[in-house]
Amino acid sequence: MRSRSSDPFGECLDAALARIVAAVRAAGATNPVVVIDGRSGAGKSTLARRLAEAWPAERPVQLVALDSLYPGWDGLAEGGRLALENVLRPHSRGEIGTWHRWDWGKDVEAESHTVDPSRGLIVEGCGALTPASAAVADVRVWADGPEESRKHRALERDGDGFRPHWDRWAAQEEAHIRAHDPASLASILVTVP
Repeated sequence: MRSRSSDPFGECLDAALARIVAAVRAAGATNPVVVIDGRSGAGKSTLARRLAEAWPAERPVQLVALDSLYPGWDGLAEGGRLALENVLRPHSRGEIGTWHRWDWGKDVEAESHTVDPSRGLIVEGCGALTPASAAVADVRVWADGPEESRKHRALERDGDGFRPHWDRWAAQEEAHIRAHDPASLASILVTVP
């Protein structure tokens, strides 16, 4: 893993990635499941993509981002439910899962995708880690950090598309945290600067 000595955020993600890869190896499953949850701008998506690239198993991993499932700006809870019912639970039973991508531009469901239960799986997004999803995950990650730096990263990444929805989305994150306490369910906690 590369060093990011001038990048505290990158260094934090490097350390988290090493811990997650070690946990996946330690799980000893042929099709391990990693659930990565956290607040906006805490590095969930970056961490999930990097984990997919560094996946420590022979077969490539499948990555499902809740950003592709949320049914619009008020859909955080529903996205988590869809991931649990259509992806995580079928995978845990050895069944093919199917999810539909949300077309944010048209505000409708789009094409469907399948999830192979014989391959590893990463599910990433706020709302992904609940008591029910924790029960079917081998590695559970919660990422968080100071609101100011998270907001800066999120708005730098998504710009004007996210800016008018920041408070609305943050309120849904808070509701998820109150309802499920995902940090307490995590096997790995990541605190970004």
